[in-house]
Amino acid sequence: MKNEVRKYIEKHKLLTMDKPVVVGLSGGADSVALLSVLCELGYTCMAAHCNFHLRGEESNRDEMFVRRFTENLSVPFYKVDFQTNEYAADNRISIEMAARELRYQWFEQLRVELSAQAIAVAHHEQDNVETVLLNLIRGTGIKGLTGMSPRNGLVVRPLLTVKRADILAWLNRREVAYVTDSTNLADEYTRNFLRIRVIPLLEKLNPSVSQAIIRTADNLSETEAIYAYALDEIKKKVQTGKDTLLIAPLLNTPAPKTVLYELLKPYGFNRSVVNDIFSVLQGESGKRFFSDEFQLLKDRDRLLIKPLTESVAAGGDQLLYENDTRITDPIQLTLKYEPFQEGFSISKDKHIATLDPDKLAFPLSLRRWREGDWFVPFGMKGRKKLSDYFTDRKLSLFEKENIWLLCSGDNIVWIIGERIDNRFCVDKNSEQVLVIHFFE
Repeated sequence: MKNEVRKYIEKHKLLTMDKPVVVGLSGGADSVALLSVLCELGYTCMAAHCNFHLRGEESNRDEMFVRRFTENLSVPFYKVDFQTNEYAADNRISIEMAARELRYQWFEQLRVELSAQAIAVAHHEQDNVETVLLNLIRGTGIKGLTGMSPRNGLVVRPLLTVKRADILAWLNRREVAYVTDSTNLADEYTRNFLRIRVIPLLEKLNPSVSQAIIRTADNLSETEAIYAYALDEIKKKVQTGKDTLLIAPLLNTPAPKTVLYELLKPYGFNRSVVNDIFSVLQGESGKRFFSDEFQLLKDRDRLLIKPLTESVAAGGDQLLYENDTRITDPIQLTLKYEPFQEGFSISKDKHIATLDPDKLAFPLSLRRWREGDWFVPFGMKGRKKLSDYFTDRKLSLFEKENIWLLCSGDNIVWIIGERIDNRFCVDKNSEQVLVIHFFE
């Protein structure tokens, strides 16, 4: 087994000899074998043990065992205590998920503190089979059917191709002791149910079912690589800008609904919501959809995505006083007064407003636009509703929501970043100008 692990580490470049590695050590056969093998191969190991306090005296027994075991190996030992039940209740997650989150959070913290190269965990072939089956039962895409990977970020799995029976045989030959977690013998947990009940039944149909599942997962890993490559190529045609998807090229893909799901999955949109989005792709604009952190807008020929935190700001108007030179909230503006004299150049940049301060009534105010708002566009004499102006500019609902107005009393002075009101522009009678810069 030792040579198999050594070759696997070298093949996947999991570890090097120049830095220590944090090894998750529960005291069970798998983690004991992992620490033993890595030490025999010459790696500098740091043992990390979590006491989740879920099994009463048995949890304390495991801690005492691993403490003695690491002393015999002369391996540095680190341990942490968790109130797992409380954490699970506070975060409304299962005990299994709570233990996983707590374990990996602490492992990473310890890795950083010890300047370790990686965190080694003792997942083996049977764990990988269970993972594939779990993902299949829950419903998954190709990625979920590829099972565990040798490396997940800084977490490595040196035993992933080793059979559980080979681990036990290796420990027995060396007369290495380990402890048994009694909860592993109960089928109330999903993994245990698969291991104790489901997989033995599958083995009656095919004694080599575990190897067949792993072989399928390996094949799908190759397929997933092709799939990811094709998706990246499609993304270049469909996605423009940071969070904009073009509908026409999306619909021209071989499987547009699947492509849409893959592109929206990073934003937290589930399949049900994606199906709803897909159904309106060729419909009217203005439909909105939400995930936990993002909102999506169907706008003409595109889909726009933005964080929920960028929704319309609440609260009262922000005031700007005559002696203000800069504000940073809710947007960033700088204000500067200059004499209006011969040679003064009025910028055409939409982010700069050049105004006659004598036509303004201070304090000015900043606010969002409202239905019924109107202004006199620069260079014109007649009124125009902001809603009509936005339509002419083909602004999306998101873009409209992000519009700020600079007002003098009840009058709009500047649609910030767009256009000033003609009533407040400088003219031949102006003596001074107020130059306001808007920084996005």
